[in-house]
Amino acid sequence: MQVTAMDVYRLLPKTNCGKCDESSCMAFATKLIEKELTLDDCPQLSGDERQKLEDLLAPAVREITFGPEKNQVVVGGDEVLYRFELTYYNPTALVVDLPDDLPSEEIRKRASDIMNLKFERTGEELTLDAIALRNKSGSPEKFAEAAGTLAELNFPVVLCTFDPEAMRAALEVLGDQRPLMYAATKDNLQEMADLSISYGCPLVLFSPGDLEEMKNLTRRLRAMGLTEIILDPGTFTGEGIGDTIDNFVMIRRLAVEERDEDFRFPIMGIPALSRLSGGDPVEDNIKEATVAATLMNRYADILILGGTDIWELMPILTLRQGLYTDPRKPQTVDPGIYEFGDVDENSPVILTTNFSLTYYTVEGDLKAGDVTAYLLVLDTEGRAVDVSLAGGQLTGTAVADLIKDSGIEDRVKDRVLIIPGLAAPASGEIEDDTGWKVLVGPRDSSGIPDYLEKLASE
Repeated sequence: MQVTAMDVYRLLPKTNCGKCDESSCMAFATKLIEKELTLDDCPQLSGDERQKLEDLLAPAVREITFGPEKNQVVVGGDEVLYRFELTYYNPTALVVDLPDDLPSEEIRKRASDIMNLKFERTGEELTLDAIALRNKSGSPEKFAEAAGTLAELNFPVVLCTFDPEAMRAALEVLGDQRPLMYAATKDNLQEMADLSISYGCPLVLFSPGDLEEMKNLTRRLRAMGLTEIILDPGTFTGEGIGDTIDNFVMIRRLAVEERDEDFRFPIMGIPALSRLSGGDPVEDNIKEATVAATLMNRYADILILGGTDIWELMPILTLRQGLYTDPRKPQTVDPGIYEFGDVDENSPVILTTNFSLTYYTVEGDLKAGDVTAYLLVLDTEGRAVDVSLAGGQLTGTAVADLIKDSGIEDRVKDRVLIIPGLAAPASGEIEDDTGWKVLVGPRDSSGIPDYLEKLASE
């Protein structure tokens, strides 16, 4: 059951003291629910009431942190099954496999490639989150040596071995950077739990295809005092993907709907296992990306990948970006004037909205077409052209205010405004309210370069 502001208010001091900079305790309760404030913002909270509030406000899925202090990864923290109910928090961590049987220089090079892989989309830099160091050699000494190489980079690491001795050896050189330990099983549970407690590192519990066994093992770990646990119910690729999805969904339902303490932990998937068939590398990349996207859509909080080709990772990173935007708060850019090329008083003026996807699409098309122009960005509360037109944000009055506030009239000689083709129904209103001549441009911004070229030749 979702916690309401009234549930929180009942446990607050109810003094309306204003020390939290809110007008009332009810307003403070609302901000707590929205995660815009924390309990630390109320100086009057202490003792049992604070503890009750901490328990009440704890997300259905516990947050787990790993990695060096200045470069941490946070997973979990979700409270709902469906994004539209609230939002999803803490984007799925994307981790890339790195075997330990490579020379140190090769490990360092591959690690650097993983750390530096990035691309920009709609103004956001999309990157990978961690390295999964796999004990492929089977040697504790080799595993520790590779861990030492990664320790120099201060980048989040997942240590992957079922051998407690190998795990201990790696933790001795990397433990102070708080790596994620993968993995405890029914056969090594006590040894891995002892290491997790000793080094203060979170632990993955691996119980493939058996949620009843996972529940029993989780309960044992919790009885030992472990609270930082990540669950791996097994990633069965190919024909087994349906069972994998069922297990992921069941775990998350038990966490969110039942508040089952044994399942209130983040979930790990390993799409890299789709490469075990040893087939065509391109087909393996496609298969891995498909599995990763499927599991991300079904509550995976952390994924281990084998491929590093940018064409494989781009759709995964893009999907993650889309899933982990807040549906209550459209992505926006700042309204105002943006310059493209070496503008002067004769440069055309183009209008668009401040919905980030719209803006960055227009930006990309203007740059690709080597356009010289002013771009006027209207504050439509993050709505696209057609939506803002229907919703009443894109109006003649709003455009007139933008022209006045931006100072564009002082920069250009002609009073001509090119509006998007989708805004054509408002062209007359904009003309009347602004006093500018309005031209209706193409419906798609990719047509702007040709449109301007044709306009210049007339």
